Amino acid sequence: MGEVTTRIHWTNEPYRWHVNTGEEVFVVLDGVVEMRYRIDATEYSALLGPGDIFHACEGLAHVAHPIGEARILVVEQAGSE
Repeated sequence: MGEVTTRIHWTNEPYRWHVNTGEEVFVVLDGVVEMRYRIDATEYSALLGPGDIFHACEGLAHVAHPIGEARILVVEQAGSE
């Protein structure tokens, strides 16, 4: 993944749709998150719980929607959104 940043977030609100300039690894530490993503203009979703991992390839549009409160670990290319 090259130069990366690692952050732990607490959230209870959806993020916004975005496309990273590199790969992103998203790990749910606590709570439940619905990860929505688009492939060829079709929207999909995955329900993630503690210990679940979502890998967003470079260029994948996605948005995280926590269900209640969630704590997440995000590892992504430095400078990405």
